[in-house]
Amino acid sequence: MFKSDAIKHFKTSTAIWSALGITSGAVSQWPELIPEKQALRLERITNGVLKYDPSLYETKHKQSA
Repeated sequence: MFKSDAIKHFKTSTAIWSALGITSGAVSQWPELIPEKQALRLERITNGVLKYDPSLYETKHKQSA
């Protein structure tokens, strides 16, 4: 899941960190690819409007191995 998609859905990064119950600093430090745990939570919070794509994270793990 990409940060730009989450911002498009929530309108602001403030709304994202509020929905997740995390700090604004955490969201501001995210790269464009949202951390996997938070992507899963955002999919659940948005009732599937935002989609977690496991293939995005498989590639990341393979590259770092």
